Amino acid sequence: MPEDTTAPTGGQGSTIPAIPPRTHERPRPDGDGEPTATNADRAPGGDQAPDADRAASGDRAPDADRATHADRAPGGDRAPSGDQAPGGDRVPGGEAPAPAGTAGGYLRVLGIPEYRAVFLAHSLSLLGVVVSEIALSVLVYDLTGSPLLSALTFAVGFLPYLLGGTLFAGVADRFPARRVLVVCDLLCAACVAVMALPGTPIGLLLALRCALAVVSPVFQGTRMATLADVLGDGDLFVLGRSLLRIVSQSALLVGYGCGGLLLTVLSPRHALFITVATFLASALLLRLGTRRRPARAGRGTPADGPLTGARRVLADRRTRLLLLLFWAPPLFCVVPEALAAPYADRIGAGSTGLGLLMCALPVGTIAGELFAGARLRPATRERVALPLLCFMLLPYLGFALAPGLGWTLCLLVLSGAGNAYTLGLDQWFVAAVPEELRGRAMTLNTAGLMTVQGVGMALAGVAAQFAGVPATVAGAGLLGTLVCVLLALSARRGAAPSGALRKNERPKCETGLTTM
Repeated sequence: MPEDTTAPTGGQGSTIPAIPPRTHERPRPDGDGEPTATNADRAPGGDQAPDADRAASGDRAPDADRATHADRAPGGDRAPSGDQAPGGDRVPGGEAPAPAGTAGGYLRVLGIPEYRAVFLAHSLSLLGVVVSEIALSVLVYDLTGSPLLSALTFAVGFLPYLLGGTLFAGVADRFPARRVLVVCDLLCAACVAVMALPGTPIGLLLALRCALAVVSPVFQGTRMATLADVLGDGDLFVLGRSLLRIVSQSALLVGYGCGGLLLTVLSPRHALFITVATFLASALLLRLGTRRRPARAGRGTPADGPLTGARRVLADRRTRLLLLLFWAPPLFCVVPEALAAPYADRIGAGSTGLGLLMCALPVGTIAGELFAGARLRPATRERVALPLLCFMLLPYLGFALAPGLGWTLCLLVLSGAGNAYTLGLDQWFVAAVPEELRGRAMTLNTAGLMTVQGVGMALAGVAAQFAGVPATVAGAGLLGTLVCVLLALSARRGAAPSGALRKNERPKCETGLTTM
């Protein structure tokens, strides 16, 4: 599932969701203290706002309307134009970026040394998580002979996300990001090392599994906020985050199979030591491969209470709406995955068919993200975000006919491709959240994503007991589509900010939309 955000600019005759950009952002220091342009000086798609540097007609605006000193490098000189990537990204080295919306965008992201360190660390830690989940499940079953306790080792990896994401969200902004990432990796390595020790009781194994799930949203939220520091808050951030999601989905395709093969030559406890090694390697990569940056909240900011960080993020209506846009589809998307085993049995697909059913959604997600990231330009990805959101669950309605394996795989791949809506949503989100709250917002988003998936799986099982598998999946498609349409309409009804209309834009009085 997608882990895994300003209003998009529209073309001729298009409409844009009027989620207004935040108009009072503080300059963000990069690693050397050089301020960058504020979000208020940019239009959502990365273009200059009409009342910032240029008038809508293309003439220079009066001096009073020009960008503030935050747009200038120290000393009053403008930074070289090569320092800004499309959408406002700062590109290390000041080189001109690859054209947005092409495969070169992904290559450009991978060409940044800091991002490569984050990408490799993510891949290693993900490998460790996959190995640990399989090894721990087998270990618990070997020790107890209980299928329930074995399955519980997976279940306890979901709900503790909510605890970690709400109670410890402030950690992501209160301390320097690199320190938070390294400490989280070391804590995870220590927990898994204790799991691998001979004689560790079952209760402690499950408790340590919960501890990993509590730490994980803090790590993931901090890492996503760090991407904005490394790549800027425009299109390169979107593509960088997309690559991490693609790696996560790919792990679902090959990780469990490789983990199963590993257990044919190693005992579960020995396999857990591989997880320890991957967490330590991830910590080393992040420590040596990323720059030290100060805490986003600032040294003089009062310390947040356990729930203060989450409350500050949720206090803004736009942020709440964007979080719901992230969380709603996964709540319903997981239903076919949760019911894959009984559905495969119903259609006589066997174990091979079950494996294909489990792979179909990740395949669709990877294909959709790769196409949107490599072939669509940033403005196009933002324009199609809400339509994709509204239509991505409609293929589930086909389950009402109880289709065979081939048609079922097509429906799931098609639905998975709709997850490309997150590329547009990522841009809106990073632009809507203030710099000093970005780590907390990303942490809360990660916690919510994992929690709603766990809830969705549980509700799917309950519904299938009474309505049957085909009706449950079809019902999830219908209800999920209605929820997504209502959220999309809410996004479009937001009032346009004062002075944000260009000369050729006209507000729709009844909705607050702007037409290009």
